[in-house]
Amino acid sequence: MGKKVKNKDLAERLGVSSTLVSLVLNNKADQHGIRKDTQEKVLALARQMGYFDLARDSQETLPVDEKPGVIGMIVPSLHDQFVYEITPLLQKAFASIGVGFSVITKDPDDRRYNRLVGAFRKFYSGLILVGDAADDYTIRSLRSTGYPFVLLEKCVRMLRLNTVCTDMTEGAQRVADHIEKLGYKNVLLVSYKNTTYDGSDVVGLLRQALGKKTGLNKPVHVELNNHIISSDIDFSELEKFMRPPYSADVMVILHSDLVYRIMSFLRKKNLRVPQDIALISMEEGIGFDLMFTPVTSLKKPFTGMALKVANMIWSEVKNSGNSKYKRQVNITPELVIRNSCGTI
Repeated sequence: MGKKVKNKDLAERLGVSSTLVSLVLNNKADQHGIRKDTQEKVLALARQMGYFDLARDSQETLPVDEKPGVIGMIVPSLHDQFVYEITPLLQKAFASIGVGFSVITKDPDDRRYNRLVGAFRKFYSGLILVGDAADDYTIRSLRSTGYPFVLLEKCVRMLRLNTVCTDMTEGAQRVADHIEKLGYKNVLLVSYKNTTYDGSDVVGLLRQALGKKTGLNKPVHVELNNHIISSDIDFSELEKFMRPPYSADVMVILHSDLVYRIMSFLRKKNLRVPQDIALISMEEGIGFDLMFTPVTSLKKPFTGMALKVANMIWSEVKNSGNSKYKRQVNITPELVIRNSCGTI
């Protein structure tokens, strides 16, 4: 048996009082008005340091109802940059508190998938719904049964739900500030046609942020057809705004996989980045720092999101999905500046 974890050990690590730790571990935190996020931090560290394991070994009675189990994460697709980046961080976060973790891809057959929603309770203690996997039917079904779940990169304004999202309003503002700082005038926004970006109108946010900048002309938005199988895209509409009379100075691309295609197109046209046109991506992509030219991009706060989601869903599981407080957390992304925007 390892060394027993004491309340003062947890208190010192967290920078709080031993009394607060004692109240949380003895299930009296709500009675004394201790904030939910503080309770989560205490319980998460207690699990990480083996407090519950040692208590079980010594056959002590645990005042706090501990429910480790397995957490499932439903994603729209495994071929998604966000899923690829966040999954290992969530695995690490859940492993540190002794919770199992599994990823499930949403079945494209709605009828078949809807039948599975009711069966999730048998296999998972709680669920994380990512992006478009958080459809209306799934949310209603889980809420009606009091099932513990958290939305990741999906905001439902009409309902009070636990959500963790990237603050794209602040992200768009950072991109607009940087474009203004560099002195560009004509901004070209590029995205795929008929697609959503993390459930939010990022084009609208960019238009709003850029519209407040003096000296910038009204940005132009070009939508390109997304040919998943073929790499061929009709860039004629894009090319039109790169020539006079508009002559775009900088291109802001919403989707990371579209960046590779546009960079290839520009090379074929003997157009240089950033000498002929600057480029900024609203998503970080694999190898952006190794490309020729390295791409400036908005990087999501993956580590912070993973930790927040892990603590939030565990709190929901502990309270059987009936937590008194539902929180909407928005975390600010980082603008990683590389050569493609015209500055280092």
